[in-house]
Amino acid sequence: MEALRDAGVVVTGAGGGIGAALARRFAGEGARVVVNDLDGDKAKAVAEEIGGIAVPGDASAIVGAAREALGGTVDVYCANAGVAFEDAGPAEPLDERSWALSWDVNVMAHVRAAHALLPEWLERGRGRFVSTVSAAGLLTMIGAPSYSATKHGALAFAEWLALTYRHRGVKVHAICPQGVRTDMLAATGTAGDLVLRPTAIEPEDVADALLRGMEEDRFLILPHREVAEYYRVRATAPEHWLSNMNHIQQKWEAAR
Repeated sequence: MEALRDAGVVVTGAGGGIGAALARRFAGEGARVVVNDLDGDKAKAVAEEIGGIAVPGDASAIVGAAREALGGTVDVYCANAGVAFEDAGPAEPLDERSWALSWDVNVMAHVRAAHALLPEWLERGRGRFVSTVSAAGLLTMIGAPSYSATKHGALAFAEWLALTYRHRGVKVHAICPQGVRTDMLAATGTAGDLVLRPTAIEPEDVADALLRGMEEDRFLILPHREVAEYYRVRATAPEHWLSNMNHIQQKWEAAR
């Protein structure tokens, strides 16, 4: 993709999984890539592999350091860092820590990054914000209410950015894969086995889907094509959708 050659790109949560695949793909397109992760060793390892720059730390507060590392300009920001918990729901003891952390990482980190990036992007009339949302943001995920709710929030914020600033040169992409073969999938247990693992794809497939979507200037990036149909059914036949999902919920409860 010609527009990425020598572009300044930031990928959060890039020490492994989807983030590392995105970092590798952007570097392969000739971009200058900042690799961010809470795990400094993982960030440095990926950065060394791709000839990028490691900027470890909290994804909520790295725009300034990333901008400095890139020589003053961020062209593409990938809000990829995320957390997921199996927290079965309000009938279970409330884990406020997991809800607070999910909200902070899955939503507010995106808000803070956009707040830091938009003034410069609006002034020069261009910039790209990539949000790794998950199909859970379009649909839902059994056994993970905090993940489902905050991924809906991430999608809502990305959509708001897109409709508010597209006429001013800011392009926004929301990636919504289902299962991806990463450590996060491995941690989903029986819920992941039922819903995600059967159609899981590789992180590199997500990176390929994003680059195609960027070339076509598409907002919604669906590495799993079937998600579009699930989303349509959810919107047009909600009772049918809820009945099907409750059936999966019952299977999950029986398997726990």
